[in-house]
Amino acid sequence: MKTDLVIAGFGGQGVLFAGQLLAHAALDADLHTTWYPSYGPEMRGGTANCTVVISDEPIGSPVVARPEAALVLNLPSLDRYEPLVRPGGLLVVNASLIDRQVRRTDVDVVAIPADDVAAELGSPRLTNMVLVGALLARRPVFTLDHVVATLERVIPERHRQLLPANRAALERGAELADEVGAAAATD
Repeated sequence: MKTDLVIAGFGGQGVLFAGQLLAHAALDADLHTTWYPSYGPEMRGGTANCTVVISDEPIGSPVVARPEAALVLNLPSLDRYEPLVRPGGLLVVNASLIDRQVRRTDVDVVAIPADDVAAELGSPRLTNMVLVGALLARRPVFTLDHVVATLERVIPERHRQLLPANRAALERGAELADEVGAAAATD
């Protein structure tokens, strides 16, 4: 088993944290993993992305030219990573900030208004967890319970009060991904 993905957006959207969470979840499952961050010098508001590789065998390189999946939180990230996802791969799109359709027809697309969902759940900082939940619904590398247990272990003490909201965001993202999938199956 090997899964590789890129998470991309603006600095401050929780891109790097989402990748770290998945990498920690892999370690908690006794899997091999790499987390490879990249961000502009501006940090908050600049570009940010990370690559996560999860495998049951040793990983040769953290660099991924053609990821299996991409979580894109803004339009520049969609423009950059849409062409790179492998055919048959997955694009999870933050439809709140992306005003165009995915052009490819050879990938699975889950477009969710993640910013809007996060706002409904009470915090714009939950966007990343909504999209991670959607990813896990379509690529169940881990269960949501496993990711929540990892989150409980790694979240800083000053943010522990956010655990229920993060769980709700993961669950809502998974629900929406299932709804998108069911709607696509009936078309």
